[in-house]
Amino acid sequence: MSRLTTFNSPLLLGFDHFERVLDRISKTSPEGYPPYNIEQVDDSRLRITLAVAGFAMSDLSVAIEDNQLVIRGRQADDGAERVFIHRGIGARQFQRAFVLAEGIEVEGASLERGLLHVDLYRRQPETRVRTVAIRVPAGEEG
Repeated sequence: MSRLTTFNSPLLLGFDHFERVLDRISKTSPEGYPPYNIEQVDDSRLRITLAVAGFAMSDLSVAIEDNQLVIRGRQADDGAERVFIHRGIGARQFQRAFVLAEGIEVEGASLERGLLHVDLYRRQPETRVRTVAIRVPAGEEG
């Protein structure tokens, strides 16, 4: 039984990994916490900014896992030490993942005034031309 896919054309060879990436993207949570921006800084640089007010640098982690940029935040629960009359500021954990295209590299991350900035760099692909020799089997010279 054959399966119809987005990349169904016989001219698209080896693009099955894109199908898996699209499946992974469609399964990500649509939750909007924390809010974020994606900004194009210049032709080859991007910046992802997450609003992480209340999180210390030690509460945050930025990792690359299988071509995904994964940002996690987890605050220590200090509820036992303090008595709240009203608690409107949530201290919930989060995980936000971004699928990275081939050639995108993470340059670094910084925390500034409650905003976590993750800077990305897109390497410019090298233009390569390679000639493939055509061989004729022995005895079939023509």
